[in-house]
Amino acid sequence: MWTLVGCRGWRGRVLVPWVSGAARRPRPAPTRSADAESWVASRLYGSADVEEKFDMSRFPVENIRNFSIIAHVDHGKSTLADRLLELTGTIDKTKNNKQVLDKLQVERERGITVKAQTASLFYDFEGKQYLLNLIDTPGHVDFNYEVSRSLSACQGVLLVVDANEGIQAQTVANFFLAFEAQLSIIPVINKIDLKSADPERVEKQIEKVFDIPRNECVKISAKLGTNVESILQAVIERIPPPKVHRKNPLRALVFDSTFDRYRGVIANIALFDGVVSKGDKIVSAHNQKTYEVNEVGVLNPNEQSTNKLYAGQVGYLIAGMKNITEAQVGDTLYLHRQPVEPLPGFKSAKPMVFAGMYPVDQSEYNNLKSAVEKLTLNDSSVTVHRDSSLALGAGWRLGFLGLLHMEVFNQRLEQEYNASVIMTTPTVPYKAVLSSAKLIKEYREKEITIINPAQFPDKSKVTEYLEPVVLGTIITPDEYTREIMMLCQARRAVQKNMVFIDQNRVMLKYLFPLNEIVVDFYDSLKSLSSGYASFDYEDAGYQAAELVKMDILLNGNIVEELVTIVHKDKAHSVGKAICERLKDSLPRQLFEIAVQAAIGSKIIARETMVVILPEK
Repeated sequence: MWTLVGCRGWRGRVLVPWVSGAARRPRPAPTRSADAESWVASRLYGSADVEEKFDMSRFPVENIRNFSIIAHVDHGKSTLADRLLELTGTIDKTKNNKQVLDKLQVERERGITVKAQTASLFYDFEGKQYLLNLIDTPGHVDFNYEVSRSLSACQGVLLVVDANEGIQAQTVANFFLAFEAQLSIIPVINKIDLKSADPERVEKQIEKVFDIPRNECVKISAKLGTNVESILQAVIERIPPPKVHRKNPLRALVFDSTFDRYRGVIANIALFDGVVSKGDKIVSAHNQKTYEVNEVGVLNPNEQSTNKLYAGQVGYLIAGMKNITEAQVGDTLYLHRQPVEPLPGFKSAKPMVFAGMYPVDQSEYNNLKSAVEKLTLNDSSVTVHRDSSLALGAGWRLGFLGLLHMEVFNQRLEQEYNASVIMTTPTVPYKAVLSSAKLIKEYREKEITIINPAQFPDKSKVTEYLEPVVLGTIITPDEYTREIMMLCQARRAVQKNMVFIDQNRVMLKYLFPLNEIVVDFYDSLKSLSSGYASFDYEDAGYQAAELVKMDILLNGNIVEELVTIVHKDKAHSVGKAICERLKDSLPRQLFEIAVQAAIGSKIIARETMVVILPEK
């Protein structure tokens, strides 16, 4: 079981046999010995030795389309991807085709997409065969980084909107990601089979909010397959082919990577120039190391080895990269002795939430370290800093994009690497502006970032504290507007805008302090709006704030792991709530225990745990 400090509990351990990387699905072991030998060989040596090779040269650039599916959570991205795979004959049509591209156990358990997944589809249209490279992306705000990376390999997107729920907060965020990347956008109105569906209302919303004409919307039911084939035709007609040059030297972008325990790093690449073949010697622009290509291929949706990949195509590459730091997402690969100008790559993800992670048993430290390193290869948006605690021993301070991101990372550690950890209460990164030249010289900078509350500097050492803020977008039925506004005001938010997107729905924009929304704001918002409101946010920098460090004491002793940073105006209410929660959750003893919250030497809240009297 997971042991957490100040967080929700976790399910029991689930063991997955033969998991060989985050994006690979275990196969059932065969019973016959000949089949078993073949199966083991395919696991050890890869599909290149046992799969028929595809000839990718038969697809000229003008017959290639690279597109992504983006949408708000639960609007039907993965279901639509399943239907497209069936229509193109990529997978057989069966009742079991649900979330085919969601290969992680955590994705299937939670019903969400966490990792962007790629599939190459072959489709005949008007006498020509087209290669359609599809990338299914996550919908939750925490995984926006996955979406932005995926869009770098595309020329167009399908923007899926639920015919009942209409435009939601993440729909708006994803639209602007695609718009800023100058991609062709095809709006798709899904779930028209629902009794409560109102596609005409959603068409009006799309026209008003995104300025896309109604006649460009494609109305479908991904669940039933209604009108889905028209999407493939729209992709061919409305998304341009990639602008690439096959005669130029190789230039490939690594937009994702996974780790296979038998074959090392598997890099997902988009070729912008040239050709890459098995046996080629390639160089990483990031580390200048040279590798020999062992295997290239496409995902169909499982790995299919090919002789070559050509400019404009999307596929995978295995080149004997054994060290997890060698396959940097955003890196450019080129042929040995044929250097090229590196591609722009990606902005590094900015962590929004930090938490301490420690092994339950310190003897497991090295195993957990290896697991964290391998998992951060598959999820480069997680930042890792070494940390230690008097009570918990050696560990790390990890940075995540949000709470769901943190939960998913922990769940994957347990399921894929059988790791048991202790997690501390999540916090956000604060900044402090130092007051003296001596301190600036000591820290080597005037403005320091604090990711561990225990290291929060005293007020005497700083001129001001800064807290992170985000620009939040809330879309809600107008009947809940008053309650939601009161909730936002209680979280120290400042209203920036309010727009009616149709007769019944309102889009609110607020500037929030990040620490006010990071733990339970989303749950409160859903509760107030009966589940109808949606929420998304983007980084908006830092603002000055009156912050204080609040210690939690048990019988007069400070518990470092429970130290928290709060706004001065909320210190008493937060301290009282923490003391009450600890009083109810800590095991009872045969003696009184004082649970106190303090700012400096001043006690601001106290609870006393009741003594258990021994039985006579």
